[in-house]
Amino acid sequence: MNKPRIVFMGTPPFAVASLDALVKAGCDVVGIVTAPDRPAGRGQVLRMSAVKDYALAHPFLRDRILQPEKLRDPDFHQQLDRTGADLYVVVAFRMLPEVVWKKPALGTINLHGSLLPDYRGAAPINWAVINGEQITGATTFFIQQEIDTGDMIDQVRMPIGPDATAGEVHDELMLRGADLLVRTVRSIGARTVRREPQTMEAPTLHHAPKLTPENCRIHFDRQARQVHNLVRGLSPYPGAWCEWHAIGAAPMHFKVLRTLVTDAAASREPGTVECLHDKLIVHTSDRLIELIDVQPEGKKRMAATAFVRGLRTTENITLR
Repeated sequence: MNKPRIVFMGTPPFAVASLDALVKAGCDVVGIVTAPDRPAGRGQVLRMSAVKDYALAHPFLRDRILQPEKLRDPDFHQQLDRTGADLYVVVAFRMLPEVVWKKPALGTINLHGSLLPDYRGAAPINWAVINGEQITGATTFFIQQEIDTGDMIDQVRMPIGPDATAGEVHDELMLRGADLLVRTVRSIGARTVRREPQTMEAPTLHHAPKLTPENCRIHFDRQARQVHNLVRGLSPYPGAWCEWHAIGAAPMHFKVLRTLVTDAAASREPGTVECLHDKLIVHTSDRLIELIDVQPEGKKRMAATAFVRGLRTTENITLR
């Protein structure tokens, strides 16, 4: 068997790049599983996933779309069985129950945005940047019961620049990962695939848990480089945040989306703000950090210089 019959499972744009690469490589995609349409925005208009949007734009894929609410639904299982697929390919999708991933004869593979076994979890790209990693990559592996722990198949590596944001790393890794996935599928079809068990526990491994409001909060009592890494690791989404405190005003939710670490030593309490020549400067535990792009509560992303020019006062301001 040189061309496995594939059911592809994915939802966001990251998955679209992989689906597109499989289609362009001539792979036999016999089914596409993606999230149901959901109401979104102020008008609560039904919005389809990026993967469904891609499939609808390709006539030969339109009748192959499956959108189950529940992955254990017997009707969904019958739909899967009717595809006759012998390989499932998962990219940025929900956690699959065993009854699903054990179906295909050739197994179920996943593309993960890290160099496994490092950074297992929901947000590997974000946490690699937050932790200041200089190298990241993507891994294909066979799914098993424990999340992100199955036998590895292949990997691709790429550098992370010192000022690169999670969004920039995501976009490059999305393309490199898609090429890796095609290579992996071809090796499975040719029966040349290799399996390497993962190291299950090691003191040097990092975790990549789900992003929450608490772990996205900026603590300016840390070093400037740590603050900078947190900001770029959460940019453009969901965004690192803090509270803007000014005398005579209620605290304001304040996102910071781009920063610059300066060579100047901090000399005041961490979180103290100085507005110098329209620049927004904040003291950390070691150096001054300049805020470049910000998003005040209720407003769109803007240059910090524009925000400073609109302030009524630039005295006695702190970020906490």
